[in-house]
Amino acid sequence: MGGTVNMAITNVSVVVEFVLLGFGDVPNYEGFLFSIFLLIYVSILVGNGLIIIITKVDPTLQTPMYFFLRHFSFLEICYTSVTLPRMFKNLLTQKRNISFLECATQLCFFLIWGGTECFLLVVMAYDRYLAICNPLNYPLIMNQKICICLVVGSWVSAIPIPIGQTYQIFSLPFCGSNYLNHVFCDVPPLLNLACGDITVNELYSYAGAFLSAIVPFLMILVSYIKIIATIQKLPSAIGRKKAFSTCSSHLMVVSLFFGSGIISYFLPNSIKSAGIDKVLSLIYSTVTPMFNPLIYSLRNKDVIMALKKFLPK
Repeated sequence: MGGTVNMAITNVSVVVEFVLLGFGDVPNYEGFLFSIFLLIYVSILVGNGLIIIITKVDPTLQTPMYFFLRHFSFLEICYTSVTLPRMFKNLLTQKRNISFLECATQLCFFLIWGGTECFLLVVMAYDRYLAICNPLNYPLIMNQKICICLVVGSWVSAIPIPIGQTYQIFSLPFCGSNYLNHVFCDVPPLLNLACGDITVNELYSYAGAFLSAIVPFLMILVSYIKIIATIQKLPSAIGRKKAFSTCSSHLMVVSLFFGSGIISYFLPNSIKSAGIDKVLSLIYSTVTPMFNPLIYSLRNKDVIMALKKFLPK
């Protein structure tokens, strides 16, 4: 088998590289899939790039909410650039081999960007919580220094756990099949290929996912419970509608990203198939970043106005 080294003493084939099967089960559609994913990637680059530019240059969008949105859009570009270019290569050249180092690097950065996105979504929820539940003190609390610290904290906090997870996974022995039935290097399919007892590694993986995803999700949930409770106390229907509209876009992104990610990582392998796992991973790694610019622009009058002023130039 390609990508293995035969060990004469133990008579076991030790894997030294993986083969990403991707969409190899539907070879007649790979050209079509390449076109679709290329269109998605271009949409992600253009859509998030536009948000970065307009939130930077438009004077009406110089608020903490759009400061966080700008960094979130930049993060989305980084997040998708870890997986999609490699996917294009696999679809175009049919060379699906990926070395240990390449796979480990892809996994590590994918987890770092994903964790950063979770923490930044918490920051954005906290921003909306302060704006709606504590509007009088909002300008004092959310000053420029605090905003920068929150963004930097989101990036830095997401680094240690993925490095530990990646080290744990690639310290495992991989023997036998080196066919990774996935579209990129991710934790669940890699653990499926590991030999021996991986109970401790699975627990470590669940613990990492819990700290990086579940805890941020619960923090966001608590924020929105308090936000909804505050909105319901507003005297006028117009005021309630306006208050909710400022956080509805963020809520939609949170639901789409966390919903698919949590199901993919925490649903038992006995229930989900490899096909379902691929679809879920594509939702949180590709589809969500594509829809984010649309969600934030189509549902936000300030962004629409800024786009109208910017695009003719």
